[in-house]
Amino acid sequence: MDLYGPATKVETDTLHPRLISILVPTYNTPDVWLRQCLDSVLAQTYPHWELCIADDASTEPHVRRILQQYVDHDARIRITWRASNGHISAASNSALAMARGEYIALLDHDDELHPEALAVMAEAFQLNQHWRMAYSDEDKIDAKGQRYDPYFKPDWNPDLFCGQNCINHLSVYERALVNAVGGFREGLEGSQDWDLALRCIERLHREQIGHVPEVLYHWRAVQGSTAQGVGQKSYAHSAGLRAVREHLERMARTGTAVTEIDGKLGMFRVRHPLPNVVPLVSIVIPTRDRVELLRQCVDSILALTSYANYEIVIVDNQSSEAATLDYLDEVATNPRVRVLQHAERFNYSRINNVAVASCSGDLVCLMNNDIEVITPDWLEEMVSHALRPHVGAVGAMLYYPNGTIQHAGVITGVGGAAAHPYCGMPKGYIGQMGRACLTQEMSAVTAACLVVRRDVYLEVGGLDESFAVAFNDVDFCLRVRERGYYNIWTPFSELIHHESATRGPEDTPEKRERFAREVELLRRRWGRQLDYDPAYNRNLTLTAEPFALSFPPRPLPVVQAETSETPRWLPATA
Repeated sequence: MDLYGPATKVETDTLHPRLISILVPTYNTPDVWLRQCLDSVLAQTYPHWELCIADDASTEPHVRRILQQYVDHDARIRITWRASNGHISAASNSALAMARGEYIALLDHDDELHPEALAVMAEAFQLNQHWRMAYSDEDKIDAKGQRYDPYFKPDWNPDLFCGQNCINHLSVYERALVNAVGGFREGLEGSQDWDLALRCIERLHREQIGHVPEVLYHWRAVQGSTAQGVGQKSYAHSAGLRAVREHLERMARTGTAVTEIDGKLGMFRVRHPLPNVVPLVSIVIPTRDRVELLRQCVDSILALTSYANYEIVIVDNQSSEAATLDYLDEVATNPRVRVLQHAERFNYSRINNVAVASCSGDLVCLMNNDIEVITPDWLEEMVSHALRPHVGAVGAMLYYPNGTIQHAGVITGVGGAAAHPYCGMPKGYIGQMGRACLTQEMSAVTAACLVVRRDVYLEVGGLDESFAVAFNDVDFCLRVRERGYYNIWTPFSELIHHESATRGPEDTPEKRERFAREVELLRRRWGRQLDYDPAYNRNLTLTAEPFALSFPPRPLPVVQAETSETPRWLPATA
């Protein structure tokens, strides 16, 4: 059994016979890897393919001999012999010029396809006829044929894609689309496939970009291969940086900057510009006694925050301790701070809704009173994303006081409701394939520190007051997403979260009962959507820590598309 290959064999006789052209540029490929690559194509269960090989003037005589053997063996294999070495982009364009298929698939000369790779992709395109490009999951394969290090990818995630090439392998495109963008660009060698994908997505709507959550591609990890790290080919990092920068320039993202992340080759940070006059941000902090926490929170904001235009709105929910009341009187004299009284029973959603209704900021920042600011530009980073028109809620990287990760976004469905990935991992932990270091779309982020435009907050009705304590942020973010906005998590806004220090853990019968009710409400409202988070993958577990492997992979319901905008690979909603 291939645990992380296709779950069921595709009946190829039910598929439209659409020709797929596999592009393979070769150059002095070692005998064993070249044969295994070509054999993986011959082993495809989908018969409607052609293999377009462009040999880039190999100097090793075995390459021509092997390639000619395969051409003689199967008429679907065609080859062009380049007269001079032009490197991978030029060779890939030579292969593209030979292609006759409706679709093209990219295959490196020393990698392997899963036997069902083309069949699964052909089925996916047939069931999602609005797709114009798609990508699959992938893993690595070593010199002994052992597969390891699978990358179970999210569905299309444009912010993540600007930080790393998460499309990579296996990628399949409409040939007409690739020709329309001019094929592969010379000078981008090492990241020519990333650059190609960036130029293609510029012409597409997001629903035209598909993801097939199956491992269909095995990336060869041998000495000198980027499968062992981008450091094996440092020019690939420079080419990737150039590709992303030029993509943003073509998209007219004025002022957007792409910067390298220290020590992380092949991963980048995109900085979005702020307007010359920055909008007012209302930072809403519910509180009740525990003055030492509130003081630490407010003082850290006032002392460290470099963002120029903010107000702090403290919502006092029936504090009774003299020290707290004295501090509230004292801090209210600061022109940046005002204190609201909230005399009702504790309901986190209600408190924030009342406060936001009284705020004048263009943006609101929901913040727990047990948050501590540690980086001056935390608010610039969050606001720069929240001002993007298509963005809804923005979350930050939160650490426990001991420096380990507390919050790096929210994965829905885990534990029956939702969970934070990477909890307890040390600061600097890179996460699954570097995702803990990269800005990306997430289905939800925590309201312990959340920035959103005030008009978006009001548009979705604020926090649902049925969720008095837990999951109000998850429900809010899902409603924001339902309205067509995308929630963003950034690791570049860093704060400390002294978690639940005010209200304490869920350790009494009353609290446990209330928590169970809120889980039930979340499940009843969102149903199976919780279990199929587009920022997650069916090969990853819902019953243990997020990003642990699922054994076996979780089944993915198959539904026929009702409209051209409904991907077949997404489940029906409950």
